[in-house]
Parts: sequence; structure tokens; C-alpha cells
Amino acid sequence: MANSSVVLTNKNYLAEAKIRSHFVATDVPVSDGGEDTAPTPVEYLLTAIGGCVAITLRMYAARRSWDVGEITVNVFQLKDEQGSYLTEEISFENDITEDQRKRLLVFAGKCPVARMVKGETRIESLIK
Repeated sequence: MANSSVVLTNKNYLAEAKIRSHFVATDVPVSDGGEDTAPTPVEYLLTAIGGCVAITLRMYAARRSWDVGEITVNVFQLKDEQGSYLTEEISFENDITEDQRKRLLVFAGKCPVARMVKGETRIESLIK
């Protein structure tokens, strides 16, 4: 089971998180009242989606012995008249066939982080 413990420090919006044996920080830009000392939570979410999609695609390609080379996933948060949404741009170092492209695109949407963001994970909040 995954776990992250986040503590918001006394330095405006700087938060420190411990994830297993790793430590990361989040902050917000100066324009939003932070000190811009670390990525924002949204930037980490975009990174988590991109990393998860890339890993999912690598696993799928490897099971089929497809040599796709490096996988690059750029994830963007955009806004329009309907609100905020995310878009992914996925590219492969090596050429892929049209059939591989279609199958990889289907599996890109099956990464666990993307599924969480799409609302497939219940969140329960408790105050102790």
C-alpha cells in the first residue's frame, strides 16, 4: 500500500513529504505567496501521471518484445471555457506501427495514476 506523509512547514507554503525512504518538497511560485523552492503539488501530479504512463507503456511493450526505445510523456494542465483538463503527448524514440500506436494508446489510459485522477479512486478525509 502506497503512503506519503506531508508536513506543511512554517515557511509560507513549503511542504516536506516523506515517501518510503525518500524526501521531497512542494511549494508554490512567488506570485502565489510561496518561495518557489520546489515543484507545486500539481506539477508533481503531472509528473506522476507521466511517469506512470511511461512505465505502463514500457511494461506493455516489453511483454510483446517491442523495442520502442525511450518513451517521453509530456503532461499539461490546460483550461478552457469548461474548466481545467489534462492532456498527454506521448512519443517513442523508435518507429512504431499504426497497430502498435493504437494498442499503446489504449494502455496509456490504464496506468493506475491516470485511473485515480479520472475518479476511479475514492478519497476519504479524516481529521484526527
